[in-house]
Amino acid sequence: MREGRGRLNSIELLPEEAEPDIIWAMGALRERDKPQNKILEEFNGRLADRGIAPISSSAFNRHSMKLAAIARRIESTRDIAAVLTERLEPGQTDDLTIAVAEMIKTLVFEMLQESDGETTTPKQAKEMAEAIRAAVAAQHVSSERRRKIEIEMAAKVEDAVKKVGAERGLSTDVIEAIKGGILGVSK
Repeated sequence: MREGRGRLNSIELLPEEAEPDIIWAMGALRERDKPQNKILEEFNGRLADRGIAPISSSAFNRHSMKLAAIARRIESTRDIAAVLTERLEPGQTDDLTIAVAEMIKTLVFEMLQESDGETTTPKQAKEMAEAIRAAVAAQHVSSERRRKIEIEMAAKVEDAVKKVGAERGLSTDVIEAIKGGILGVSK
């Protein structure tokens, strides 16, 4: 098993002043309006204007393939999430958030158990703690959102039942019975 991230590629080794040009090139690749060789030609021209040596076509191709693979994984994840949430009823999206957060917590716990704390670097421990914190925050936001929606819905139901009850000449007891029995809303 390889340790670390390996050797940096030519684009990652470019000086900091090339960052705007790198961002431009990766954006141009993502837009898919120009052929890759034209983007590389313009990218190397931008680098030359800054006095930086050009990037080879093979290095640029490797980097663009890596970027494309990452973009495909992100798109795939978005598509899966969209399909899952599209099929869920309003309350179930919160259940999905809670399930994913619990999976993250379990994964972190399993990683810590496997390493016995011996091979975990401080940076890895920090990243795991951040993952747990983010998962817990997502659960909290999801619960708060659900609570807020329930309160708003109860208020709307109450208003609608009162309005219809008044129009139909229903007594207060009948209106309360409708809210409590049929709609599940009670004071």
